[in-house]
Amino acid sequence: NLLRSMQREPGLDGDDVLVAITTLAFDIAGLELLLPLLTGAKLVVATDAEVLDGRLLLALLERTKATALQATPGAWRILIDAGWSNALPLKALCGGEALPRELAEKILDRAGELWNVYGPTETTIWSSATRVARGTGALRIGPPIANTQFYVLDQRKQPVPIGVTGEIYIGGDGLARGYWNRPELTAEKFIQSPFGEGRIYATGDLGRWHVDGTIELLGRADFQVKIRG
Repeated sequence: NLLRSMQREPGLDGDDVLVAITTLAFDIAGLELLLPLLTGAKLVVATDAEVLDGRLLLALLERTKATALQATPGAWRILIDAGWSNALPLKALCGGEALPRELAEKILDRAGELWNVYGPTETTIWSSATRVARGTGALRIGPPIANTQFYVLDQRKQPVPIGVTGEIYIGGDGLARGYWNRPELTAEKFIQSPFGEGRIYATGDLGRWHVDGTIELLGRADFQVKIRG
């Protein structure tokens, strides 16, 4: 479901060259390795040295004529700090943590397209991919990918009105079965959907709906801290 959705949007085909920079210990590596195999795109796997050195990674992107790169905000900053100035025909995917507007504008100065991708591991890597346009204000997520639903709920698990803060829940085909050998945590986070059959996952992310059907992220409902994605 994820791969077919991402094949359509942001989109990848046999003319693309995707450079993979993610360790296999991070779930988003699944997209980098499997999407090119599904679409016939060329896959270039960066070395550890190239991932850690922005200058080497930039040289790899230029040498391979890369058209797609997925990275966390921290990795995009490494590229910019390494002197990335010339525009590349890149489809840039940014996820793993919140994408600041100022960084988005810098990436847009240098890449052909920028996509803000969002989703917890528990819902299979990415649950939405939103193309970023130039502008001001906080970036948003949504709408969700195929066969996926977003909900913003209050503490009683009821939908909140547009503009009101609540916790983001995700339902659909991407949901995991639960946590390995953690039945209590599975029962806490994967709850029966109040809106029909199946379950929904409590992300712990706070957000609010906008009138256009997108969600603005507003931090965490708990004390979880992300360090460099």
